[in-house]
Amino acid sequence: MHRTLRILSALLFALPATTVAQGAPRPDADPRIEKLVAAVSPERLRAIVSKLESFGTRSTLSDTVSAARGIGAARRWIYEEFTRSSPRLRVEFDRHHVAQQGRITRDVDVVNVMAILPGRSPRRVYISGHYDTVNLRAAMAAARAPATAGDPQQNRAIDYNVDAPGANDDGSGTALTMELARVFAESGIEFDATLVFIAWAGEEQGLIGSMAHATSLADAKGIVEATFNNDIVGSSLGGNGILDGESVKVYSLGPEDSMSRSLARYIVRIASTYVPSHTIRLMAREDRFARGSDHSSFTANGFPAVVFREANENYRRQHSGDDKIEGMDFAYLAQNARVNAAGAASVALAPTAPVVAGERGQPLIGRGKSGYDADLRWSASPGAVGYRIYWRDAWANDWQRSQVVGNVTQFAMPNVSIDDYVFGVAAIGADGNESLVSAFVSPNRPMSRVKLSQ
Repeated sequence: MHRTLRILSALLFALPATTVAQGAPRPDADPRIEKLVAAVSPERLRAIVSKLESFGTRSTLSDTVSAARGIGAARRWIYEEFTRSSPRLRVEFDRHHVAQQGRITRDVDVVNVMAILPGRSPRRVYISGHYDTVNLRAAMAAARAPATAGDPQQNRAIDYNVDAPGANDDGSGTALTMELARVFAESGIEFDATLVFIAWAGEEQGLIGSMAHATSLADAKGIVEATFNNDIVGSSLGGNGILDGESVKVYSLGPEDSMSRSLARYIVRIASTYVPSHTIRLMAREDRFARGSDHSSFTANGFPAVVFREANENYRRQHSGDDKIEGMDFAYLAQNARVNAAGAASVALAPTAPVVAGERGQPLIGRGKSGYDADLRWSASPGAVGYRIYWRDAWANDWQRSQVVGNVTQFAMPNVSIDDYVFGVAAIGADGNESLVSAFVSPNRPMSRVKLSQ
């Protein structure tokens, strides 16, 4: 009998109460994911960042002809490395011809480099970082471009070929993405979801490459289960002198029960099993104050996404000629890669998250016959052998209790009022891996202005 079926039977028949506290017995770690996480190599991460830095600059509008310098040489090398990693990967240039606009000061091909590991289903899990760089002050000085009152990146006179090493921003996220493409492809695991490893271009000009890709994906009605974006994740020493190599920040867009927030909570839970020495610091905002990254292209198109950021950044190195490899910590970067690997593998192996809303968007939740019972319904997830119901106090922001139920699509909880608690449900696969939690969200009540007599 499958490990999960034994667990389901034990929980369903041995527990007399209707609740299972958060600390109750849970499935053992999946040995396949443990092996995958252990395969991450700090040495390979260092070698990738060293090579990326050697291109001098990877500015979106830099040289595309040289074999040794500029964004063209960098993207061709990334493509070759993806291809060399495994014949299981389908490697492509995701090319978008972008017209002059904003920080794109001339028409240009913005080229993302993508490696796809096909799964049994078309639903996708993304792991990403951006490979383009910028050194704006040096670019302005080299061209003797006059200062402007507006955005200096919109100045057409700047020199895009000055040194912009971008070791940490975002060679770190690019290296993580490339290393995990190798690790996942070499694992031999057959995933249910299709995994997409992608190095974005045009991030520094306003998320150009990722927005073009995500918009096309949404237009084609693609299915994205989760996006793990990584932007500046390779240094443990902040510009304030504080050293922190034992935690990483994960930002996610609200509201509280959005699927992006569900993904963030999921990462914490999975990391505690596979990378317990690393603390995940959840941040209840889309990104750092007034800054952004490529995950926002996905949330803007309705796809769940988070971004990983190192615990304590050194702002003085960013967007400058000082963002070099000597400012990085590859043991720390490897830990962040392992957290990504565990989370993405778990999502990709699990069934898809249950649908808990009807065709008109109404939540499939009621008060039962008594008016005081939680009556929960959901659509079946292909491949699920059971489900886990989660709930928490209505003022709390993380799940406090859970209960495993059988392979059903409706469950009633006596004397657990839907007015007092928030509820969610996750699907459990035959191998024990669990989906993201889909929350039953109370819709906002529409209001209208009161008409007053004159």
